[in-house]
Amino acid sequence: MEKVIDILDSTLRDGAQGEGISFSVEDKLAIVQALDVLGIPFVEAGNPGSNPKDLEFFQRASQIPLKHTKLVAFGSTCRKQTAPEEDKNLSAILQADTDAVAIFGKCWDLHVTDILCTTLEENLRMIEDSCRFLTKKGKQVFFDAEHFFDGYAANADYAMSALEAAVHGGAACLVLCDTNGGTFPDKIGKVTQEVGKRFPGVQVGIHTHNDRGMAVANSIAAVQAGATHVQGTYLGYGERCGNANLSTIIPNLQAALGYCCIPRENIHLLTTTARHLAEISNIVLPKGSPYVGASAFAHKAGMHADGVLKVSHSFEHIDPQAVGNERRFLMSEMSGRTAVLKKIRAIRPELTRESPETLKILQSLKEMEQLGYQFEGADSSFELLIRKHTGAYHPFFTLIHYRILTGRPSEEGCSASATVKLKVDDRVQLMAAEGNGPINALDKALRAALEVFYPSLSRVRLTDYKVRVMDSKSATGAVVRVLLSSSDGRREWTTVGVSSDVVEASWIALVDSIEYKLIKDAEDIFKGVGG
Repeated sequence: MEKVIDILDSTLRDGAQGEGISFSVEDKLAIVQALDVLGIPFVEAGNPGSNPKDLEFFQRASQIPLKHTKLVAFGSTCRKQTAPEEDKNLSAILQADTDAVAIFGKCWDLHVTDILCTTLEENLRMIEDSCRFLTKKGKQVFFDAEHFFDGYAANADYAMSALEAAVHGGAACLVLCDTNGGTFPDKIGKVTQEVGKRFPGVQVGIHTHNDRGMAVANSIAAVQAGATHVQGTYLGYGERCGNANLSTIIPNLQAALGYCCIPRENIHLLTTTARHLAEISNIVLPKGSPYVGASAFAHKAGMHADGVLKVSHSFEHIDPQAVGNERRFLMSEMSGRTAVLKKIRAIRPELTRESPETLKILQSLKEMEQLGYQFEGADSSFELLIRKHTGAYHPFFTLIHYRILTGRPSEEGCSASATVKLKVDDRVQLMAAEGNGPINALDKALRAALEVFYPSLSRVRLTDYKVRVMDSKSATGAVVRVLLSSSDGRREWTTVGVSSDVVEASWIALVDSIEYKLIKDAEDIFKGVGG
């Protein structure tokens, strides 16, 4: 029988403590639904005792039918010298009305005496009584053993006593927390194994932080030592350096080690879920994220590209499609003709290495790179280049003109205005917009004009904008390269523009971004895929 690992996602609680992360109630509801579709068993959705917004969330979430996910309310043990029945935090947890709850308690004697300022015995009482109180209310109790590994290193007997108190109180799972994120995998594995021996028949879990860059490795080590419950956040964000990244842990456990974390048929949803959660969280998904990042299966060197085309596992540890990602060949002078041909044949399968179109594209690639273009991070612009040279392209609009005005003084957030006049088929559209700078104003005006004809563009947002000066010796007359990253919640793509005029370079990248989106929408319609 395959071994099942219970995954608990804490994006809405621990993840919300990450710098720059702020979830509205609507955001939290959307994230829960996305994690439910993926098949995450437990979602720790907040601390109703400390945040009124979390209570509102639990009330609204209870009306949403969930197929795979159980919501978990989070809080602390009762306060010192306070009975659980009189503790406001535990009362708030009960108000959340979830079947499962997670409560944390101190396991490091230093924290008990110097942070809680109480006795070691009183802390054990708080743990046991709180677990018993919630268990008698019919709750499945996850006891988060806070600072367990540091506590075990300082006073192993007391740390184990804290777990014993939770077990006596009826806790269903003992979650060992590396709260400071400073423990190494060998220690995690050894201590987890010791806990399993000490408490046979009680589920053991792991909760790690990434302060030494080992949260994923530590979580895997704990599972290999017997843990069957893993906590983390789906994209790894959280306080300080973040939490264990579940988008890495799940495929490591399920695809590589044979455990079962989510329904087998859902593993291909890993990448789309990551992109969707990044969109909701208003963050850029790091390209280098294992499994789900845009660069996870990107090949640049010609030998690597040639090798993976011949035998995929020669340079890839897993089929990218298995996790919903895709293989990318980064176009540059290092790519080699084989990789370029692979890109070309995705659009025109009948072309060969010696076809005139292929040779023309290769020559154009070299010429454009001499001008300052770089396609290794702008696959979408390179695809448009191929289409233009192979007859697989038609423009979605024609620019008549654009004008930009800037001036001082200006209103906050409105330092520039832009007008765009364009033509779609026989219709002419003129639109104006204000923005925080000329590029922002131009972007807004262009989108506003085109959304009249192509409503799906309303879902597109810019996720990153980079400008690089190609020759600083030319001072203000230097050629610049603009890289523009965009997302519609389902896809992410990057386009490039080059010019000695930063506005013109930005315009080129903006137009490529929009045309790429519209091409993919047309392909989705042809394939019968919802946009």
